[in-house]
Amino acid sequence: MRLLRESGFSHVIVTGKSGDGGIDGKGIIKIGGLLSFHVVFQCKRYKDTVSSSLIRDFRGAMQGRTEKGLILTTGTFTKDAKQEAQRDGAPQIDLIDGESLVEKLKELKLGIEVKERIVEEVNIKEEWFNNL
Repeated sequence: MRLLRESGFSHVIVTGKSGDGGIDGKGIIKIGGLLSFHVVFQCKRYKDTVSSSLIRDFRGAMQGRTEKGLILTTGTFTKDAKQEAQRDGAPQIDLIDGESLVEKLKELKLGIEVKERIVEEVNIKEEWFNNL
């Protein structure tokens, strides 16, 4: 919820609970102060990949609620899932994978502290020492 609010969403509500029909929450994003879109979202804590079947299931849950969806995961999306999310003739679903999620958290400084360090790597050339 905080990530979406900090990213410009308003009226963000988390609805995720058992029997939620695959929708974890909803919010409104306003573009350029002119257009607003109602967006439903789903969050998945995965180590592995999110498949195209999950995208299709989520799209089914979106029907009658909105035309725009967002799925966030700590994992990754399969190639088929990415294609399904952008399939012509179907409501579009934006995908945020774990790497993009971390970058967004870093950008917004939410729960992440970044300390930059210079690391020097020293490799010993054993053959040089053997020839002394």
